[in-house]
Amino acid sequence: MAEERNGFAVIPAVDVVGVEAVRLRRGSFAEVVARAGDPEALVARYAEARPPLVHVVDLDGARSGAIRPELVARLADAATPVPIQASGGVRSLADAEALLDAGAARVVVGTAALAGDAALKELAGALGERLAVAVDARAGKVAAHGWERDSDLSPEDLAERCAGAGVRRLLCTAIERDGTLAGPDLALLERVRHRFGPAVLAAGGIRSEDDLDALAALGLEGAVVGRALLEGAVHLRR
Repeated sequence: MAEERNGFAVIPAVDVVGVEAVRLRRGSFAEVVARAGDPEALVARYAEARPPLVHVVDLDGARSGAIRPELVARLADAATPVPIQASGGVRSLADAEALLDAGAARVVVGTAALAGDAALKELAGALGERLAVAVDARAGKVAAHGWERDSDLSPEDLAERCAGAGVRRLLCTAIERDGTLAGPDLALLERVRHRFGPAVLAAGGIRSEDDLDALAALGLEGAVVGRALLEGAVHLRR
């Protein structure tokens, strides 16, 4: 039950294509499963419930590798006083810092974190608590470049590398379940937590309050929830 989730963060997700908030199935631009109109209005609506963060994804940036600081600035303003966690298109420390300067409180880095241990340590050292590394898992491998390419690295190995580099937090997404309402990949999340520690945010497939209870029982820090919030299967509580 919700009262058993003390300290477990439920973070709403707002994914943006162009100027519209959407939800995709498994990250495919050809499979839009929900449309939510103006992303600023959606961010503001979620912020009214005072979640710990609003998670904002620039899907165009994730695919192109080009950040949109102006989008992040508008969404950060819309979320005030709730901080935003921004992702999409971050390919370097400079990109991450640009989104932080635009108003993000935390930046999620995926592709850039796969450049090697030196790059990972640089990101962790420079950004500290303002960094989360994306562990985007598909068929046992970590995907990158907007989920369009698979790396040779397993989610568990990336989690261990991140721990060794001083990364403070992971966002682990089960791509094959993302936007499907099929339930989270508890086995994947448990393995990643075992290699990294409890500061893991879960994403992908979350469909109900029971799913959130199951994730909290794994000892995770929280969950990023998209479609289930849009469709009313999960609710934010003040």
